[in-house]
Amino acid sequence: MISEFIASLFATFVVEPVQADILSRLDRAGASVEVVSQASDCLATTAPILISRAGDDVWWAGSTVVSVVTGWTSTAELLDASNPACGPLATFLTGTEASS
Repeated sequence: MISEFIASLFATFVVEPVQADILSRLDRAGASVEVVSQASDCLATTAPILISRAGDDVWWAGSTVVSVVTGWTSTAELLDASNPACGPLATFLTGTEASS
């Protein structure tokens, strides 16, 4: 019960803002339809994994919420680099964070 509540809060305060941030960056960069599709695939597979982990590990969830909200953790750090759809997206996000 509590783990479901924590997972819900995590989705609200981390996953949804991260998804919005990624799509906003891609829009500002004028990314192609293929890149946006790849990003959507990455987010669709990564979000459930992050939410599940948040429900299983309350301390990780809490520290990740604080890290993301304060900017200590970047969006790219939450993506699964071993996921073929996420590798290029993480590289893109890391590059845009370095240039800003």
